[in-house]
Formats: sequence, structure tokens, C-alpha cells
Amino acid sequence: MTTGIASAPGVPLRVALVGYGLAGSVFHAPLIAATEGLALDTVVTRNPERREQARAEFPDVRFADSPDELWDRAGELDLVVVASPNKTHVPVATAALKAGLAVVVDKPISGTAAEARELAALADEHGLLLSVFQNRRWDNDFLTLQRLLAEGELGDVWRFESRFERWRPQPKGGWRESGDPAEIGGLLYDLGSHVVDQALVLFGPATEVYAESDVRRAGAAADDDTFIALTHASGVRTHLYVSATAAQLGPRFRVLGSKAGYVKYGLDPQEAALREGERPTAGAEWGVEPESMWGRVGSGESPLTGGGRPVETLQGDYPAYYRAVTAALREGAPNPVTAYEATNALDVLEAARRSAREGLTVRL
Repeated sequence: MTTGIASAPGVPLRVALVGYGLAGSVFHAPLIAATEGLALDTVVTRNPERREQARAEFPDVRFADSPDELWDRAGELDLVVVASPNKTHVPVATAALKAGLAVVVDKPISGTAAEARELAALADEHGLLLSVFQNRRWDNDFLTLQRLLAEGELGDVWRFESRFERWRPQPKGGWRESGDPAEIGGLLYDLGSHVVDQALVLFGPATEVYAESDVRRAGAAADDDTFIALTHASGVRTHLYVSATAAQLGPRFRVLGSKAGYVKYGLDPQEAALREGERPTAGAEWGVEPESMWGRVGSGESPLTGGGRPVETLQGDYPAYYRAVTAALREGAPNPVTAYEATNALDVLEAARRSAREGLTVRL
């Protein structure tokens, strides 16, 4: 889909990574480096400490102070990954597409569904890949639940509960907790982007949205405790919880069906491993959790009192995202997460924000 000196067969696709904070350094750079057929060419950051951090792990990487420096040498690149603060996603992705480069944007792709649609249309106009990094489609528990549903283990699903809860009673500060709407901060758009995307992938489009959103912590300015209820066109009801103020963490998934339920505690281990400096190298065990963390399938009794049977959790696979991006660019394989899918999730997030603000149920 793209052109450039690196796109010849057998030559790795050259990647420019915009931003080297949490998203860039913990998720994108390690996964790009671990992907056969990709090469991390340039990191865009002015921060001297972040440059040293990147150089220590990737000695051959080049640096740029701003994304504008990339467009002058767009012919030397094949893919731009936007991992900078949320408010920069749309302008940087727009400039990259206009420069003729394929783009990956960290979630949320934009602050509004309308902006996401405009980006998707621009990518289509230029015949370029525009993909959204929704890594939690490759969480171990999500992959396991997809398998259980495909095999009919739960029967018809009636209710899906998904929690992404943390206990962080003291705000950390920074743009993610800013009350400035331009920053697109808060948990609704941060963790909410993940849980809404997963719900739509599993159970299809939503027809009704209800939400409650609060700022609980002193010093916080953006939502830090939010609940979203969805009614899907399929009839499934979804309850989603994202919180930084959960003193006791609930199950990551609780899925109730006509035959059985599935309950799973704990988070996929891949993020923690990446934060600790572990890398998904060839032949190494990756994304595997101990048997003690497996979820349980059963009916009639709580899993905490022995109800149900343990179900082996599938291996998590964040590297699959960039493998799929590479296949899309090289072979025309499907885009792993399209901007149009991200737009559907943003429709829900915007409806949730309105619901919480006005105290009503929003019909989509």
C-alpha cells in the first residue's frame, strides 16, 4: 500500500514512532522491534531522557524533534506510529497520510467519531492503511472468551460484565488526568476505549447506552470512576466498569449464558512483562499465566467456593497486532483494527459521556 525505499521485497518496512512515553516505550517500540519485517527507524521525541532510553535499547535508531521533520523524508519511511498524547492523534495522523505514509494510531484514534470518520475517509482517498492499536483484542482472557463463545460453551450469552479496575487513590498527574477537554483524558476514553471495543467485537453493535461517571479523588480533574451499560442489537446486555478508585477489584470478566457462566480474575500479564523490560523474542514463552489464574466455567455456584471447572487461559499475543499490520502492508491482508471499527467505539463513548452528563439513556 505504501511506497518508499524500504518497501522492496525482503527489506524491512521502516517505522517512525511519534512519542516515547508509556505507549511508545512500553508497547509500540518493543512490539515493532519484535516483528519480522519491521524496523524501528526513527523515534520522535525532544526529551533527552527518553532519547537515552530509546538509544539504550535500539542503538541504531534515529531521532527527530517533531513529526514535521518526518514529512521531508517520507520517501525513506513506510509506516508512522502515533503514540503521542491523545490531542495530537488527529493532526499527526492527518499529516502522515497526506505525506503518503501508512499510519497506526494508538487508541483513542480521536476525540470524536466525526474526526475518526474524516481520517478514515482520508486514508481511503490516498489508498493507505490506517489502523488503530487495540492491543487488548489479544489479551489472554479475551482470546479465551472468544474461543468459549465460538465453541458454544456458555450457550446464548445474556449478560457480559467487564472490569478494568485499579486502586490508585492518589492522582499521578499529567494530561491523562487533566480536566481540559482538549486533552481527551479521563478513564472513559482511556480504559473505556478498550472495554467498549472488546464488547463490540464480541457481541456486535450497541443500540442503547447508559453511563455514570464521577471524579472521586481529591486533585483529580477527569473522570476516574465510570460505569457504562450497553444494550446490543443481538440482545446481550453489557456492563462495563473502569476505575482508578476500586479498593477491591472485581472479576476481569463475568459472562452469563443460558448454559453456563465464565468468570476470570486478574489482568493479562503482557503489559506487566513489557514494563519490566521483558521482550517477546522468538522461541520465548510469552503471554502465559499460571494455572492458579485460570478462569472457571460452570453454573449454580461461585467460582470462589469451588464452582465450575478451570479453563486453561490461552496465550496472550500482543505481537500479533504488528504481524497483522505487516501482512496488510506487504500482502494486502486485512487491517487488524480499522478506523471504522474505532469510529463505532467512539460513537458509544460519546453517547456514554452524554448519558453521564445528562442522566439519560442514549439511543444509537
